[in-house]
Amino acid sequence: MNKTMKKMMVAAVSMAMLAGCSNSNSGTNGGGTVTTDGSTSMEKVIGALGEAYQQETGVGFTYNPTGSGSGIKAVQEGRCDIGLSSRALKDEEKESGLTETVLAYDGIAIIVNPNNTVEDLSLEMITKIYTGEVKNWSELGGKDGEIVLIGREAGSGTRDGFEAITDTEEKCQYRQELTSTGDVITTVSQNENAIGYASVSAVKDTVKAVTVDGVSPTEDTIKDGSYVVQRPFVLVTKADKELSDAASKFFDYITSADACDIITAAGVVPAYKEGK
Repeated sequence: MNKTMKKMMVAAVSMAMLAGCSNSNSGTNGGGTVTTDGSTSMEKVIGALGEAYQQETGVGFTYNPTGSGSGIKAVQEGRCDIGLSSRALKDEEKESGLTETVLAYDGIAIIVNPNNTVEDLSLEMITKIYTGEVKNWSELGGKDGEIVLIGREAGSGTRDGFEAITDTEEKCQYRQELTSTGDVITTVSQNENAIGYASVSAVKDTVKAVTVDGVSPTEDTIKDGSYVVQRPFVLVTKADKELSDAASKFFDYITSADACDIITAAGVVPAYKEGK
């Protein structure tokens, strides 16, 4: 090997080592990057928390909106630090070595097109709508029109939560099963006869959230439990594996009182008690 080639190889190795040190020591909090993966419904709250933490510490943060089921699987396979699920873990998932920490509670809004004259639905009536027992808006005091059922795809935490609360597992007669909260909202906004469900924090003025048994989905009604269509936002980790230093500090931050205002501003209710 000639001297020129040897010098080039030494220089390349030195640059690689420096780059590695730079990546592992970036940020004022010990460095590293925190990777999260999962629930699309948690996009607003986890995005706000990640941005605030990144600005405060300089630690990198990434979020991959793949859906609750995919986020849980990503943790199992070691592809992310923290999984995000908009449903509680199932017994078999816990038995596989996963653990859950409730970050916040989120209402699931029942949404219709703004031109729909129906303002309130009972939980019983929502069940009858989604199982196909009630098929026309005129049966509910609305205009004549076949009800178009919009829902989420299998594996969605929002779908699991909605179907568990309404007791409609494997009974829903969906016209469309969509892969994100945003898609559900857009589809309902474009069809006067459509009905769907979506995270309260994601609802826009392009759709209308009906009251359920006379109760509107608000922070107060979610907190006191009077709005019954609600579910947890869960952080998923491996029970037998410690988080990296960067991920551990991020986890502690978002589950502390310091994050309360950020979580509330994102439209969901913090799970921890005030003053904790």
